[in-house]
Amino acid sequence: MKLLPAAPLLLLLLTTLEARPKPAALKCRTGPLDIVFVIDSSRSVRPFEFETMRRFMMDIISNLDVGPNATRVGVIQYSSQVQNIFSLKTFFTRADMERAINSIVPLAQGTMTGLAIQYAMNVAFSTQEGARPPHKGVPRIAIIVTDGRPQDRVTEVATQARNAGIEIYAVGIQRADMNSLRAMASPPLEEHVFLVESFELIQQFAKQFQDKLCGVDMCVEREHGCQHSCISTPGSFYCECNPGYRLNGDGKTCSPIDACADGRHGCQHHCVSLQGSYHCRCRPGYYLSHNKRSCTSKWLSLSLSLLVCFLFSSCLFPSAIALLVSIVIDYCSFGNHSCQHECVSIPNGHYCRCRSGFTLQPDGKSCRATDLCNGVDHGCEFKCVSTEGSYHCVCPEGQRLQADGKTCSKCGAGHVDLVMVIDGSKSVRPQNFELVKQFVNRVVDLLEVSPQGTRVGLVQYSSRVRTEFPLNKYHSADEIKKAVMDVEYMEKGTMTGLALKHMVEHSFSEQEGARPLSYNIPRIGLVFTDGRSQDDISEWARRAKESGIVMFAVGVGKAVEEELRTIASEPVEQHFSYSADFTTMTHLVENFSLNICPEEGKGETEIRSPCECEALVQFQTNTVAILQSLTEKNILWGEAGLVRGWGQSTRGVGWDG
Repeated sequence: MKLLPAAPLLLLLLTTLEARPKPAALKCRTGPLDIVFVIDSSRSVRPFEFETMRRFMMDIISNLDVGPNATRVGVIQYSSQVQNIFSLKTFFTRADMERAINSIVPLAQGTMTGLAIQYAMNVAFSTQEGARPPHKGVPRIAIIVTDGRPQDRVTEVATQARNAGIEIYAVGIQRADMNSLRAMASPPLEEHVFLVESFELIQQFAKQFQDKLCGVDMCVEREHGCQHSCISTPGSFYCECNPGYRLNGDGKTCSPIDACADGRHGCQHHCVSLQGSYHCRCRPGYYLSHNKRSCTSKWLSLSLSLLVCFLFSSCLFPSAIALLVSIVIDYCSFGNHSCQHECVSIPNGHYCRCRSGFTLQPDGKSCRATDLCNGVDHGCEFKCVSTEGSYHCVCPEGQRLQADGKTCSKCGAGHVDLVMVIDGSKSVRPQNFELVKQFVNRVVDLLEVSPQGTRVGLVQYSSRVRTEFPLNKYHSADEIKKAVMDVEYMEKGTMTGLALKHMVEHSFSEQEGARPLSYNIPRIGLVFTDGRSQDDISEWARRAKESGIVMFAVGVGKAVEEELRTIASEPVEQHFSYSADFTTMTHLVENFSLNICPEEGKGETEIRSPCECEALVQFQTNTVAILQSLTEKNILWGEAGLVRGWGQSTRGVGWDG
């Protein structure tokens, strides 16, 4: 992240001060808004620069009509982790908000902007934190202020946030990465992306946001470019089309709707599309019935007429003969029908018909195979391929179609050699030890346990170390889960170093079931601890990582940060944390994949095989789902709470605790 030069920052500060409303000025009253500031407090933001951010927030708040039934404001700051300063339900006066903003202490670490957006979406804008329910229609606005390039991915999580109804303004200071700002912001980008490096740009942002707050009719004030209708919304607008038209991808122009395309027209024979409407047409030899959809055969009508003639002598006999002649003639036999597939003879003519799986074209003669992939819910995981009257699923190169004919086998199917090393010391307490066992079993539920698939081992330690079961002991998830529930709590001390030594020398040996390193099966060690180790851990933590074991540490309660850092694989900061909420973990799966996958990673990234990458990502995805499920059920670990968070690594998996 880049440092701001002093001169532009002073100019920015003067600009924001100049933009402050005069005491006598009337504040514009607005409909209610839910606004959350997402502030970058990474180490590259110097103290006097952070003061500018404080003033920036207070300048905007000074123009708001705040209150429980008016606009609500929340503030979060982020670096390598996310910190909630105050939520949407905390303060309802500007004075209280300004006091809280003035008391912020910058975190001064990394720049995990994607993590902050995820937190804003899942936590800050939740109804539990004071956001109004979606059905009330209160706009949700996030203002992200950053001075550099994110160290994690932002594109996907920002898209999720926008799809969740959050309007995002991205404000970059000086040398912020413009591509990242554009990836985060809501459309139209020219109204939601600001690079604050001059007087004009900060004024433009202030005016744009004031327009939003004061309810300006954006359709009147701006060149909207809508072909049909412009609909004004707070601070923005969108285009709508007249009935019978649909909005094109540019969001402004309109195209006629093909009312026949959706197949709901109900026409028995042919549907003819008009602008926004349609009418039905019958094949030769039929006429349209009174319901304007079904078709009646002229042959049937003629037969009935002939029957009336004979029964009631109500027509001339020669006329009846003529009718009979017209009925029995096979018009298809003349050989000039030009039907591509089948010709069907009817009184006074013929019509063409296509075989099953084909559709008659507008010329009434040629046929084209129906694209069933577009017309049915095929369920193919990768790609659907249409064939004559049918379809089939295919998988990417290197993957195999599964027995269901739809899903693809993943590389290695997520197989790992996993050893969990759990703290059984006295401080854990029996009821919390049961929660640890429950978590272990829920991880096992999502693993493909088998001798050729994922293997699981379990080690417990206190003042001594005990292998509960090695990697080659059990061959099914049910066996492992039963063994876990039978584990007895050891109590006594906390010899974490001794446990690491045991794991390296025994648990990951081929004698106890670990696959040879040449197989490229990831070796993962999960260490749970709730306090300071009573022995040295540095030597065996180093040996574990040097031997190719992906290490991550879960700290609970009074766990020591320095020890967790020593245990965790590089980069250390991304293998643990103490305060991240469970709901902020999901998007870190993609960051994890970015760091370890050779097809996506950049820079000094360790090259692992694609199979290994898939296995590690799948393992982390499953574990994150379990953690989130435990959160929803309010399962806590004593007073300290169960570990929260999950980090990513170039070597493997990490949790934020």
